[in-house]
Amino acid sequence: MSDRAVLHVKGRVLVGPDDVRDELWVVGGRISYERPAGARDIRTVEGWALPGLVDAHCHVGLDAHGPVSDDVSEKQALTDREAGTLLIRDAGSPSDTRWIDDRADLPKIIRAGRHIARPRRYIRNFAHEIEPDDLVAYVAQEARRGDGWVKLVGDWIDRGTGDLGACWPRATVEAAIAEAHRLGARVTAHCFAEDSLQDLVEAGIDCVEHATGLTEDTIPLFAARGVAIVPTLVNIATFPRLAAGGESKFPRWSAHMRRLHERRYDTVRAAYDAGIPVYVGTDAGGSLAHGLVAGEVAELVTAGIPPVEALSATTWGARRWLGRPGLDEGAPADLVVYEGDPRADVRVLAAPRRVVLNGRIVG
Repeated sequence: MSDRAVLHVKGRVLVGPDDVRDELWVVGGRISYERPAGARDIRTVEGWALPGLVDAHCHVGLDAHGPVSDDVSEKQALTDREAGTLLIRDAGSPSDTRWIDDRADLPKIIRAGRHIARPRRYIRNFAHEIEPDDLVAYVAQEARRGDGWVKLVGDWIDRGTGDLGACWPRATVEAAIAEAHRLGARVTAHCFAEDSLQDLVEAGIDCVEHATGLTEDTIPLFAARGVAIVPTLVNIATFPRLAAGGESKFPRWSAHMRRLHERRYDTVRAAYDAGIPVYVGTDAGGSLAHGLVAGEVAELVTAGIPPVEALSATTWGARRWLGRPGLDEGAPADLVVYEGDPRADVRVLAAPRRVVLNGRIVG
């Protein structure tokens, strides 16, 4: 399409779960619900249109070994784009991916800076590995480098106990979260286990990744404080394999990981039923492939979240949470068109008919 071309999207435009319109127009890369006067160079796309999907836990610029080249980062971003993911919350990356912001053909990224972890308490080459006395300073640094988010590693295997354990003293994490908030950033944390959650929530954290350790004691606390979770169920599916790999050296950890996996669907459904905000994230990057957003939505439905709510967790609700527009008048035209109604069957998300980014058909 040329810069002067007009895109006409017709069929069913899902501005919201109950706000369905017959058509929209894309003029100059932006959405309009009024036919442009005198438009001649018009291309039409038909189907069910959704706002560009959101992956709220993704790692562009990272693989299982650490930072990757720009060429690999580009392939990762393109893979996400082809799956319909047009907005990414990058939940920690050691690579500088700011160059992506200059590419109108690549998904938009909201960065959380680089992970912040304790020494030898996270995956090698992923994080700043620091002691608690340095946490506030590093949180301030990543708050300035990111796009309104900071990512902590809240728990990881403690080789002294042979099991998952909290990484940060309560007073330290309180001071760090307060500093992030002072700088205008929200804070999220990687948490698999149970014992870090209460301290993090009471310290003012905004979100928890994975959250497999939620229990009947901490779920009401999350709900009362409005702390969101991003379950990454496509990643939690790998727990049995991880547990098998660590069985001989860390049997307590392996057994714990299996228990967390076994109750994963019950945990997510209990969180949703309690009113905890739940959003879609795949944890792509580390050891997981990119482009898994449709699979994660389907996993939320398997866990018992109603299909329309699971859909909102990667579209309308997720964009609201991240402060980005959907299919609003005048907004950048980032949308995905499908053959059928994704509200009726979220599996439709696995096969986009057309992907439109910044008003251009890119897939």
